[in-house]
Amino acid sequence: MFAVLGAAAMMITACAPGSTAGAETSPGSTTTANDWFDQAQFDLENSQRTATFAGDPSTPYLQYLDGPMVDATAFKKNAPAKVCFSNAALSNTWRQTGWITMNEQLKELQKQGVISQMETRNAQDSDNTQVADIDYFVNQQSCDAFIIAPNSPQATAPAVERACNTGKPVIIFDRGAGTDCATTFIHSVGGMAWGIDSATFVTENVKPGGHVVALRTAPGVDVFEQRWAAAQHIFSEAGLKYTDYITGADPTKIKAVVADELAKGTVDAVWVDLGDQSVPAIEAFEDTGKDIPVVTGEDNLSYLRAWKNKGFKGFASVYDAYQWRTALLAAASLFRGESIPKDWVLPQVPVTSEDLDKVLKTNEGMPDSHYAAFGGEDLPGFPQVWQKRVIP
Repeated sequence: MFAVLGAAAMMITACAPGSTAGAETSPGSTTTANDWFDQAQFDLENSQRTATFAGDPSTPYLQYLDGPMVDATAFKKNAPAKVCFSNAALSNTWRQTGWITMNEQLKELQKQGVISQMETRNAQDSDNTQVADIDYFVNQQSCDAFIIAPNSPQATAPAVERACNTGKPVIIFDRGAGTDCATTFIHSVGGMAWGIDSATFVTENVKPGGHVVALRTAPGVDVFEQRWAAAQHIFSEAGLKYTDYITGADPTKIKAVVADELAKGTVDAVWVDLGDQSVPAIEAFEDTGKDIPVVTGEDNLSYLRAWKNKGFKGFASVYDAYQWRTALLAAASLFRGESIPKDWVLPQVPVTSEDLDKVLKTNEGMPDSHYAAFGGEDLPGFPQVWQKRVIP
């Protein structure tokens, strides 16, 4: 097992630019500039959090914000078409939930005769592997559309541009691609909005001068960096002290970090950038005999159940897992010659204490690794496929 100091030292060396990992930052400090913070993007996503979305609220995976549409005339197919999917990874439970939903949607589109097959390559969190995967698809010249969930934007951008140069539709979802050549970019409102939601909850429940431990997953990944940039900005504005760590979402590291911070002094809140980090943090308080403070999370069932059962102050940000389904539906629409949004922004509605009981009831019987905003309730495999959680 990691020694506490060893884990902390390792995390400090892994910090992203502008991070304060492993060192407490005082209110009003001028040493916390974050290169990922963009005021204009912060303001945009802050307004989009409460915007009105077009489409039927009962099918949120098809909703969108009004904006430029893609002319699909050139992409229309008169026979079932092949999709090639380059996936960054299946290395966390959010991605696994989305992947299950995506495959159930694929079955329906195959039955409808819209998509013939989806050839998939998994990059296993490697930029180099994903670049090779995309180039493989481009060179084989049998793809009617590319779906790409990028591992990291800048590293994969040249390969994405080579896919764009084929003239076939390129559908990006989840993380950005580092280029604007794609036919459409599908995403929830964004990382800034995610960070605004959860950090605002913390500031509403922790007095100025309070201490927040921030658990971060990985440096350089836009959705994670933007979540932290927004939260860091809000904590600073509210006069909170904070200490942030890169954990890789490793439970052992998370427990070591929290235990170390508790040994140093008071922890008034734990903020996370990924739901998988919350429960290990909660367990660290229990292991040391401390009361559980404010702990934010995500819509994964393990966190939501811990929140309900243990009664701490919680808040679940949401980054919709159903966007994996939206990506396939976007390809299907293009093959039918139907226009889709160029920037396809999906609603991003957090789970609050008022919603918790309803969300848990709706997802009764689902495993702890399941995410509530999975978007598969109207697919034929529901609920058994998600309950069994067999990863295709």
